[in-house]
Amino acid sequence: MEIPSQFLIPIIASIASFAVAAFYTMWVLKQNPGTKQMTDISDAVKVGAAAFLRRELKIIIPIAIGLSFLIGFFFHGSNGIAFAVGAALSAVSGIISLKITVKAAVRSANATHSGLGKTFALAFRGGATVGLVVPAMALMALAILFMVFPDPITIAGVGIGASLIALFIRIGGGIFTKAADMGADLVGKVEANIPEDDPRNPATIADNVGDNVGDAAGMGSDVYESYIVTVLASILIGALIGMPKIMTYPILIGAAGMIASIIGTATIGSKTKDDVMKPLNRSFYISAAIAIGLNYVFTTMFLGNDKLSYALFGCTVVGVILVPVIQRITDNYTNYKYKPVRDITDSAKWGYASLTLMGIIKGMQSTGPFMIALVVAIVISFSVGSSAAPDPSQALLYGIFGTSLTAMAMLSLAGIVLSIDAFGPISDNAGGIVEMTGMGEENRKITDQIDAVGNTTKAVTKGFAIASAGLAALAMIQAFQYEAAKVFAHAFDYGLSNPAVVIGLLVGGLIPFIITGQLIGGVSRAASKMVDEVRRQFKADPEILTGKSKPDYAKCVDIATVASLRELWKSASIAIAAPIVLGIILGPPAVAGLLMGAVVTGIFLAYHLANTGGAWDNAKKLVEMQGRKGSEEHKVAVVGDIIGDPYKDTAGPALNTVIKLLNTVAIVFVAAFIAILTL
Repeated sequence: MEIPSQFLIPIIASIASFAVAAFYTMWVLKQNPGTKQMTDISDAVKVGAAAFLRRELKIIIPIAIGLSFLIGFFFHGSNGIAFAVGAALSAVSGIISLKITVKAAVRSANATHSGLGKTFALAFRGGATVGLVVPAMALMALAILFMVFPDPITIAGVGIGASLIALFIRIGGGIFTKAADMGADLVGKVEANIPEDDPRNPATIADNVGDNVGDAAGMGSDVYESYIVTVLASILIGALIGMPKIMTYPILIGAAGMIASIIGTATIGSKTKDDVMKPLNRSFYISAAIAIGLNYVFTTMFLGNDKLSYALFGCTVVGVILVPVIQRITDNYTNYKYKPVRDITDSAKWGYASLTLMGIIKGMQSTGPFMIALVVAIVISFSVGSSAAPDPSQALLYGIFGTSLTAMAMLSLAGIVLSIDAFGPISDNAGGIVEMTGMGEENRKITDQIDAVGNTTKAVTKGFAIASAGLAALAMIQAFQYEAAKVFAHAFDYGLSNPAVVIGLLVGGLIPFIITGQLIGGVSRAASKMVDEVRRQFKADPEILTGKSKPDYAKCVDIATVASLRELWKSASIAIAAPIVLGIILGPPAVAGLLMGAVVTGIFLAYHLANTGGAWDNAKKLVEMQGRKGSEEHKVAVVGDIIGDPYKDTAGPALNTVIKLLNTVAIVFVAAFIAILTL
């Protein structure tokens, strides 16, 4: 069978991305992993992470199989297949991210003997493997599914599968990592006054495992599902317009970004001598410029040179530009070089309450510029898209399609953005190995330097994912409304005069707060168990603190695993049940209100949580870089970092996944509303 060129290009781009990722993997694996002591620590982290993921998948896989058959039976067999593909690849994304980061971390730690440049190159190429594989899987899966099943509503299940598994991995990994991190910090740094990642701390291995299952596996599956849902939203709106070329255009945008990301990662070498943020920024801007150029080429090649083509291309340019804008806003509020984090650091001299309040204030303030950037992007993309509509009656559809293309252009750069992000947990783990093996202060300074940048890039990626979730959700809400009108054979009143819409808005606006409370509560419960265990070990064997006895690391890993898996169900159940229950009771207008309410509160709450936590983390790092370790201000900053951990690594990242899961569930299950209402 001959593959049409609009599908062949994305498939080839994905294969090329896999090939480059394989090259990076082989290069990383060829590097020296270091001494036996270093590899023993790495192996302990690998075993702990694999054990967690294995136990999590034992829970997730039966649920995924059951839902796949259920969705396929009631909502098209192709939707069942799509759900299975989305779920399976989401899990694979997490597994790949986990395995690569563990192997790269120990080699990066050993590379500190060779200086900053080699260490940074190793950490980045380990991250680039994840960055290139994850979106390539999403792009190839969607291209093949859409080629085989040309009606996008019959493959919308791929979004549910991707979002559900990503939410499970995000919640489980997020609670694990922050329970371990908080337990290690509260007893180790605050009570026992021992350094971070000290081998005497029983929670240290669990903390390093958590960096991988939370930051690496969690972010990998998160970006994968963001990519899936954003492409799906664009295709669904394109299908409503009814032009075949427009329907496949979002996949071509993905291919352009994939090629650009490959080239961008290749610009990072091992000659960096001081500021590692400079080569990262350069690689991103190169990728962005190439993506814009390729978008123009693909637009004119497949859509022609008319007014509509240039309008749609203009919308993609807005999306590419929005990424560095979000990056700049996030960087300003989370980087220790800028005033907000320095204000938080200065507030430490007045105590715990002052630092806590200052962090919350700066996190809330960051949502203002973020909102302005989103509004400007929506206004421009909607205006440009609607102005090109051949018929004024289609202006709304074309405007929404333009906004969805802006989101798609953002996510097309997921390869380079995730590459820049994924080196963060690698450098964090590398720092832990350096500390635990006593490699020396100079080696630790190198890992601290790239880890501080990693904190910022992790915050930037979260902002990137949150912004794309908001834009994609707007398109999904419109697609839901059109699908509901088609299923019910009449239009609905979505105005604020309809009480069902208002009820939906209130329920949807509440959901992010309920889930945030659940997740932070879950971290607190798990962390309390970890604190009790670390205290128990110190009390039972005082020789641990003298270094004569070895702590029981495995027990702490097991506590974090069990505690995190207990919390999986609550948030996912709400996200799945809410649109279905509300749709059955009050109909599609209430569901549309719910989706919009969740978007409005969810994206700003998520951004606030991510930035507040990131700022507290880097405020602590700044205190340490100023040589004030062990001071009263440092103790205050450590507590701020502990409070921020569940903010930035558990609740915040989970919310953008919740938003997308709500939307995909609503679209797939809209037919169930009428089926039950007519019984």
